Amino acid sequence: MVLFAEKNILSVSQLTGLVRNVLEDNFDHVWVEGEVSNLATPGSGHLYFTLKDASAQLRCVMFRASVRALKFKPSDGMGLIARGRLSVFDARGEYQLIVEYLEPKGIGALQLAFIQLKERLAKEGLFSDSHKKDIPRLPQRIGIVTSATGAAIHDILNVLNRRFANVQVLLRPVKVQGEGAAEEIAAAVNDLNRYGSIDVMIVGRGGGSLEDLWAFNEEIVARAIYRSSIPVISAVGHEIDFTISDFVADLRAPTPSAAAEMVIKSKAEISAELEALFHRLGMAVRRLLNEHWGELNGLVRAVKDPSMLLGHLAQRLDDLEGRSWRCIRQLLIRSADTNHFLHDRLRLQNPVLRLERCREQLLLVQSRIEKTMMHTVERAGQSLAFNAGKLQALSPLATMARGYSIVKKLPGGAVVTDRDQLAPGDSLDILLRKGRAICRVECTHD
Repeated sequence: MVLFAEKNILSVSQLTGLVRNVLEDNFDHVWVEGEVSNLATPGSGHLYFTLKDASAQLRCVMFRASVRALKFKPSDGMGLIARGRLSVFDARGEYQLIVEYLEPKGIGALQLAFIQLKERLAKEGLFSDSHKKDIPRLPQRIGIVTSATGAAIHDILNVLNRRFANVQVLLRPVKVQGEGAAEEIAAAVNDLNRYGSIDVMIVGRGGGSLEDLWAFNEEIVARAIYRSSIPVISAVGHEIDFTISDFVADLRAPTPSAAAEMVIKSKAEISAELEALFHRLGMAVRRLLNEHWGELNGLVRAVKDPSMLLGHLAQRLDDLEGRSWRCIRQLLIRSADTNHFLHDRLRLQNPVLRLERCREQLLLVQSRIEKTMMHTVERAGQSLAFNAGKLQALSPLATMARGYSIVKKLPGGAVVTDRDQLAPGDSLDILLRKGRAICRVECTHD
């Protein structure tokens, strides 16, 4: 019987640790190539991805410190060559490659970084011709951003002294390669812009490898040149070398010496141009003088004797004066007629005369009213007398004067016209011509 105490039993952690030690001791420096997939870039700054080929895959991690040194941006589907060491991720029990260096397969990392940055900045419009500024023809002060000890500054100064010795040069020395060079170059461009008295700026260095020229391919330098209010000439490397600075700058020079020749013309060239311009100006002035001299002669011939012109003008003035006085007299006559007419109208509209006419009309109307009223009263009196006679003839008082009376039954006062209205004992009110009498009915008969 085999006892458990006699077996060497390991925990999962112990076994994983042993495997990790074996891998790290034996695979501490390996190169692997494959295609990128499952690329992840979390906020920690680390890079997680998988390298795969047709038959297998390998998990990879690149820590933040190594990621910062990358000159290009990996993407899914890109072929990469990775250098690193094998290890084990204990939490999942998976082996992985801890990547310390990456480069694109088939193309250098710096070349890929150059292509990626160029494409991105081009999309943003940093290379647009509409943003580029003109280089001044005769700059008084030239700013130079380069190394103070390199060959580029000596070449530039030699050319400037030969072409135009009294131009002012302001050097802003910087590192042109190595770590921190890009930041110094960008700061120098900003400093010259703040200085403010620079007409044009040359930014560059002598030739070298892609790695040597890389500071001029950095985004920080490109954006500093793009923001510059001073026109910038990029002069980096040799004629065959191209950098991001060349595309952003307002003008590219193939070499620093060529930049010095492009930034200002030589005194001899300027003198020759001035002499040619002076000659052309003299010819143009003589041509214009000849043309205007002919025009002047024609105008002189066209001008008449001033005394005759003044005589015509005096005659014209007399004619206008006579016409003016006639017009004034006619205006005065018309004004006088208008004044008389308005005076007569005003007199006719005098309120005193109108009141007098109204008073006469009032008296006339009053007389007519009085006559009409008298006639009306007379006619009313005649009508009243006639109607009174008729009323007198029809009045019951006249009938009663002839011996008749009016009998009314009491109470109520109903007029009695028929014996059937009466009964013995009824009281009667008899209205006589003079006075009245109260009687009692004793009897009635036909």
